[in-house]
Amino acid sequence: MAKIILTGDRPTGRLHIGHYVGSLRRRVELQNSGLFDRIFVMIADAQALTDNADNPDKVRQNITEVALDYLAAGLDPAKTTIFVQSYVSELTELSFYYMNLVTVQRLQRNPTVKAEIKMRGFSESEDGSDNKAGTPVGFFCYPISQAADITAFKATTVPVGEDQEPMIELTREIVRKFNSTYAPVLVEPDILLPDNAACLRLPGTDGKAKMSKSLGNCIYLADDAQTVRDKVKGMFTDPLHLQVSDPGHVEGNTVFTYLDAFCKDEHFGKFGDCFVGRKSSFSFKNLDEVKAQYREGGLGDMMIKNFLAAVLEDTLGPIRERRAEFAKDIPAVMDMLRKGSLEAREVAAQTLAEVKQAMKINYFE
Repeated sequence: MAKIILTGDRPTGRLHIGHYVGSLRRRVELQNSGLFDRIFVMIADAQALTDNADNPDKVRQNITEVALDYLAAGLDPAKTTIFVQSYVSELTELSFYYMNLVTVQRLQRNPTVKAEIKMRGFSESEDGSDNKAGTPVGFFCYPISQAADITAFKATTVPVGEDQEPMIELTREIVRKFNSTYAPVLVEPDILLPDNAACLRLPGTDGKAKMSKSLGNCIYLADDAQTVRDKVKGMFTDPLHLQVSDPGHVEGNTVFTYLDAFCKDEHFGKFGDCFVGRKSSFSFKNLDEVKAQYREGGLGDMMIKNFLAAVLEDTLGPIRERRAEFAKDIPAVMDMLRKGSLEAREVAAQTLAEVKQAMKINYFE
């Protein structure tokens, strides 16, 4: 069996460093590993419209933004098929057929759907009596749409964050139900989680559990160096670390979570002067030594934040430069998306034909 990857992002804004450490960095590594036969990366504009139907311009404009982030991070159209979801109409048809294999009650139990509904303030009442907008059917059913996306390309591996585990499990359920009801056409995928625990779900700069565009607590891949420094300077740390001399807590400290995700031992040789100040100076070889000193006391938050800003710039600087180069030729970027979408549609059309044959609705073939 061919080894195939399918993953993607909703184009509701530029991608942030949570996307980068949660999946994008890993996608580039997998792309360059030579271990997979095909890699598909989808810009999920149709899915984005499920809760942005009244603002299509937002989705349209961010198609280009996400594509630029992909290319800047290292995705290569020669190795990875990058495509736009809505251009592959076969995905919509597959979603419709899969809806008959999933109950409303099963969707209601999905913890990711429940969390997303709550975060967006959608109403859960039947008549909207709580004065909030009701949940769009398309949004409620987006796990089924994701199953269509994954199975259309017969993906064996889906690299995502841990919050997507319930989605992958539902996809596996749909595959098993379809194959047992009709014929063994679909492939059951495996989830691939980040191998760095800090990358499973990077918190927002405000310390909240999720970095989210809607919450305004993101550091974007396209942010300039000064913006990154300013956001790091305002980051949540340890509320009990009031004086430099106070012992500090590393666990739950957003700055240290970011360092866990981005810091390498080599950074201490490059940016060790961040820990040299007028009142105190330190020489560290690795992050464990920094953590030990912070727990003991005497290490100020601003020193750590300055170090984090330097570490982030070491990663984001080259990405920002590549992004600026790609942005000089937007028509070329759109042509890349068009070609990728045509390639993706050919593959999805073959799967759809097999699905319709298994369901015995290929009447004229």
